[in-house]
Amino acid sequence: MADPRSTIQRHVAVVGGGITGLTAAWTLTEEARVAGVPLACTLIEESPAWGGKIRTRRVGDLVVEAGPDSFLSQKPWGLQLCDRLGLTPRIIHTNEFQKKTFVYSRGRLRELPEGLAVIVPTKIAPFMKSGIVSWPGVARMGLDLLLPRRHAGGDESLASFFTRRLGQEAFDRVVEPLMAGIYAGDGRQLSLRATFPRFLDLEREHGSLIRGMLRERAKTQTGAKTAAGSHTMFVTLKGGLCELVDTLVTRLETAGVRLRAGIRVDSLRVRSKGPARWAYELSLDDGASLAVDAVVLATPTFVTAGLVRGVSPEAAELLGMIPYATTATISLAYEADHVARWVQGFGFVVPRVEQRALLAATWTSSKWPDRAAPQHTLVRCYLGGVGREQVITGDDASLIRLAREELRAIAGLTAEPWYGEVNRWDRGMPQYTVGHVARLEEVTRQLSRFTGLYVAGAGYRGIGIPDCIRDGSEAAKAAFRAVMETGQAA
Repeated sequence: MADPRSTIQRHVAVVGGGITGLTAAWTLTEEARVAGVPLACTLIEESPAWGGKIRTRRVGDLVVEAGPDSFLSQKPWGLQLCDRLGLTPRIIHTNEFQKKTFVYSRGRLRELPEGLAVIVPTKIAPFMKSGIVSWPGVARMGLDLLLPRRHAGGDESLASFFTRRLGQEAFDRVVEPLMAGIYAGDGRQLSLRATFPRFLDLEREHGSLIRGMLRERAKTQTGAKTAAGSHTMFVTLKGGLCELVDTLVTRLETAGVRLRAGIRVDSLRVRSKGPARWAYELSLDDGASLAVDAVVLATPTFVTAGLVRGVSPEAAELLGMIPYATTATISLAYEADHVARWVQGFGFVVPRVEQRALLAATWTSSKWPDRAAPQHTLVRCYLGGVGREQVITGDDASLIRLAREELRAIAGLTAEPWYGEVNRWDRGMPQYTVGHVARLEEVTRQLSRFTGLYVAGAGYRGIGIPDCIRDGSEAAKAAFRAVMETGQAA
């Protein structure tokens, strides 16, 4: 006979309505549905809109992404979520005929050569021809095959690691601009262990990054296809990434989740209900309070720090140490025949050593199908980042002028855009600085005694959409297990 206590409805709150929080709330409803148990869920978001940095706008025939424009297919959690939501038929891939990417180096755009596996070269000759790195710099890259592996433990910065393995010039002109395009950070500060642990493993296992990448590539070519095998490296959705957000919101509404947008959580209180059992109370800025059995905090770490300060001052201090970069995206639309001669490939990145304002630019309508009508060209520029926030302090008109000046100087594009849009992300990009993994482990240790309290999001274990999906889902599963176990022990 079933224990009647198992039918008691438990209540879980998710704070933060970005992709992490949306995924967490949906995962909670799925776990409860599969288990056949009643569960109440409330999702709270300070902004009036759902999706966090995922925001898509339709402007005539343009599909304009204010935040991320795609996600990595090699990390399976994004594709898996799309499949479970019925969005697989909506997935689109980058255009196969425009696969070139460029680096602005020594006064002109130079194509990233064949044989670049992520950010490590596996073929030296194409680099010699590209001119991105000088011949002495290419020779220094080749020394990676001969240099001994590092035996010392501890974390290391990206700059230290890649300069040690490939040389200063390769770091400055190849690794740094590609890394900055992901993290908008400073390689001298970013943690290798937290951002690219794969390369640390390659050095340990193979003694050389180039040798390791060659062996991994050989295994991939001879082995079974991965889940991402039929996809390009980056994918998106036909109508924009908002389709993922909108579908999740609809599913949550259907599942009976209480959606509270435009509401801020001011404080979190915890009280003991017995050994290893806790109850939580959220105070909201509309004067209401919410008593729940578990909480998932899917908020930026500086927000989470404020909420957990009364629960664990130690965890709050560590969370408050995670810095964030401020960035901006500027989308510009042109008449296609006015810019066709300058638009090549998917876009370009700009090394910090070039001392330009622009981080990168994407020829959006060349990279993705259906982002603009054939007679139009959509371009996206990236500004800001660590050490370059001052660039984006001007008004929107000045940022559009700056983006146009940079496009003129770097790519030769002189045409007048017929549309311009600026989107700013104040403290939008978490920075995994040296020691991040150790600090995160201590945060987890400090909070682990509070059964039912979990943190998730881009500030912890990965900044990409698939990483956030995984983190939100795992936190939700942990919260579900916690409330079910405490419910049985009641």
